[in-house]
Amino acid sequence: MIGLQLLPVVISLLVLGAHFLRSGSIVLVAPVFVALALLGVRRRWAARLVQAVLLLGAIEWVRTLVQLASWRVQAGQPATRLVVILGSVALLTGLSALVFRAARLRAWFEPRQAGESAGD
Repeated sequence: MIGLQLLPVVISLLVLGAHFLRSGSIVLVAPVFVALALLGVRRRWAARLVQAVLLLGAIEWVRTLVQLASWRVQAGQPATRLVVILGSVALLTGLSALVFRAARLRAWFEPRQAGESAGD
């Protein structure tokens, strides 16, 4: 079940990594892969770091949308489809950061330490 809940996060990170790879920003691919690896670290800080990468990724998608749409408009080409697609990708990436608020994922990334009880 955890894997299904993390699926939007994984897809968002993979698409973001592909975006950086295609644009030649190899240096920016590394943090995306680090974020993917952090999904296996069961600590609250790891989840927060992945959320930060996703929110920065959503900002990158919006930046790319504005840049490409302005180029298309200046060239006299339609930009509506581009805006819809990249807007959807930006929205999905941003909303993927919210999956960590689900109770099951909060419990997954905040495991109890040895000796702790439910009342601690």
